[in-house]
Amino acid sequence: MDKHQTTLEQSIRKAREKKDILLMTHIVLGYPSFDDCLRMVEDMVNAGVDLMELQIPFSEPMADGPVILKANAEALKAGATVEQSFEMAERLTKEFDIPFLFMTYYNILFCQGVTEFVERCKAIGIQGCIVPDLPPAEGQDYLDAMHRCKLAPVHIFTPNTPEPRMRFLNDNSAGFIYSVARKGVTGKDTAFSSELETYLSTCKQNTSLPLAVGFGVKSAEDVNFLRGKADIAVVGSETIRVMEKEGVAGVRPFIETLVA
Repeated sequence: MDKHQTTLEQSIRKAREKKDILLMTHIVLGYPSFDDCLRMVEDMVNAGVDLMELQIPFSEPMADGPVILKANAEALKAGATVEQSFEMAERLTKEFDIPFLFMTYYNILFCQGVTEFVERCKAIGIQGCIVPDLPPAEGQDYLDAMHRCKLAPVHIFTPNTPEPRMRFLNDNSAGFIYSVARKGVTGKDTAFSSELETYLSTCKQNTSLPLAVGFGVKSAEDVNFLRGKADIAVVGSETIRVMEKEGVAGVRPFIETLVA
């Protein structure tokens, strides 16, 4: 795959010239409502977020922990649909000048038609996709469609991933590599330690792409730990926790502590 063709990687590398680490956040579309999502995105962009994952709600989000699981369930219960998710994403890509990615599960692509899904992502300005339950060996139609549309299929490294597998994933990825900081699902505690530092060093040795690190990034201290070890810090569950505790108005002050 010709990685130089994705706008996403170019945007990340350009932003990294000005900052020593970028911040990516994650929202579940339709949670707590689509209007609230719009407000949260606006606040996060204004606070200095560099790129954002938009999760299309799904009934069985297997890579996600309790916080994001609940957000998916609540969004679906409130009637959030794939169609509404696309409409909201199109509005966001038009209004805000940062890269947006979709994060969802393969069943959504399958039901939409893989090629149709990818072409629609391209048409509305989505720059990449993270589909945790679709390994490259089983997703050739998806990879081909993403390549044709010059979009970035982002794949995931874990602490269990052997180095030859990391290289294979890198070869089938574009935009960046998403490295999960520990085994398990999102939202649990992560030890920001020398062991993590060694693992991230291995990740960097096995990819030619920018490296994003998520799962358990909750504070400015965690983001600071990742400086020099990764290109992007990913904050997902913690933003949702803050919003649930303090309301939408609490999101911007929280993000400002991370980018300070």
